[in-house]
Amino acid sequence: MTGAATRPTVVRLGTRALVVLTLINMFNYIDRWMVPPLFESLRREPALGHPSDARLGSLMTAFVVVYTLTSPVFGALGDRLSRTRLIAFGVALWSLATATAGLAGSFAMLFLARATVGVGEAAYGTIAPAILADYFPPTRRGRVMAVFACAIPIGSALGYVIGGLVDTHYGWRTAFFVAGGPGLLLALLTLAVADPPRGSQDTAPAGPDGQGPASVRRAYEALARNATYVLTCAGYAAYTFALGGIAAWLPSFFERVRGVPHDQAAWLPGAIVVVTGFVGTFAGGWLADRLLARNRQAYWWLSGLATLAAAPVVLIVFTAASPAIFWPATAVAEVLLFASTAPINAATLNIVPPTMRATALATQILIIHLFGDVPSPWLIGVISDASSLATAVLIMPVAVLASGLLWMQTARRARRDAAG
Repeated sequence: MTGAATRPTVVRLGTRALVVLTLINMFNYIDRWMVPPLFESLRREPALGHPSDARLGSLMTAFVVVYTLTSPVFGALGDRLSRTRLIAFGVALWSLATATAGLAGSFAMLFLARATVGVGEAAYGTIAPAILADYFPPTRRGRVMAVFACAIPIGSALGYVIGGLVDTHYGWRTAFFVAGGPGLLLALLTLAVADPPRGSQDTAPAGPDGQGPASVRRAYEALARNATYVLTCAGYAAYTFALGGIAAWLPSFFERVRGVPHDQAAWLPGAIVVVTGFVGTFAGGWLADRLLARNRQAYWWLSGLATLAAAPVVLIVFTAASPAIFWPATAVAEVLLFASTAPINAATLNIVPPTMRATALATQILIIHLFGDVPSPWLIGVISDASSLATAVLIMPVAVLASGLLWMQTARRARRDAAG
C-alpha cells in the first residue's frame, strides 16, 4: 500500500485488515481463556502434582507476565519494522506453545508453555490496533475498535465453551491441542494484510519532529508527560485487575461456592459472554462515536459511567446465593464492563502521535497487566487458600469501582486540557 492509493482501495484494504485482525483477535482470546475451565481437572491431575489454587492462578499470571514484559520490545519494533510480519511470527509462536501445553508431563512444563504463549501474543496485541488506526480516521475509530474488540467476548466465551466441553468429553490435554491448531493458517492470513503508511489517516505531524518515529527514549518521556494517557492507563489497570480475576475464577466460583455442576460451570459463563460481550462492546463503541460529535471526552465519560454502574452488579454476582439472581446479574455486569472496551482503546489511539502508537499501546499493555491481571488471578488464589474462594473474589467489585472513578477523573482532566 502506498500513499497514492485511491480511497476505494484504502477502504477495501482496510476492511480486509479489520476482518483478518479481528479473526486473529478472536483466536487470541480463545487461547487465553480456555485455561480457567480446565482448573478443576488440572487440580485433580496426578502428573501435575495436584496443584493448589495459587499455582493454578499462576498459570494465568505466567502468561501475562511474559506478555507484559515483551510487549515494549514489540511496541518499539512495531513503530519501525514490518508490522504484518511481526504479527505473523507472534501468531505462529503462541499457537505452537499452546499445543505444547497438551504434552506437559509436569506442572513446570505446563507453566513454561503458558509463559511462552505470552511472547507470541505480545507481538500481536501491541501492533494490530495501530494498523487499524492507519486505515480509519479518528471519527470512526470507536466503531472500528468495537468490531475489533467484539472478538474479545466472543473469543473468551468460545475459550470457556471449547475448554469446558473438550475437557469434559476428551480431557484437558486435547483442549490445548484444539486451541493451538489454527495458528499457522492465521499466520499466513496475516501476510495478506497490507501494512499502511503510519499516520496516513491523521492530520497531525508524523512524529515529534514531523519527520518520523521518535527515539524510544523520547517516546517514553512523551508518554510519561501525557497526564491524560497516564490516567487512562491507571483506570485500565484497575479494570484489567477485575476482569482478569473474574475470567480466571468465575467457573471455579460457581462450581465450588454455588454448587453449579462442573460442565455447566465451565461453559455457561462463556455462553453468556457471547451475547452480552458482543452487545456491550458494539453498543459502547457505536454510542461513544455518536457522543464524540458533542463531547470530545465522550470516550472517557462513557467508559467511566458504564464501569461505575457495573461495580454494584459485580458485587451481586459474588454475594447472591440464588441462581435466579446471580445468572442475570452476571449478564448485566458483562454488558456494562464490555461497553468500555472499544472507547478506551480508541481514546488511547487518539491521544498519541501516529508514529508512537505501537509504543503507546505496548506501554499501556505493560502497565495494565503489571498492575492488573498479573497479580489478580494469583492473589485471588492465595486469599482462597488462606480463607475461601467466596471471600477472595470480593476484591473484584472494588477494582471495578476504582476503574470507573479513575476514568471519570481522566475525562475531567482531558476537558481542562482542551479548555486551557
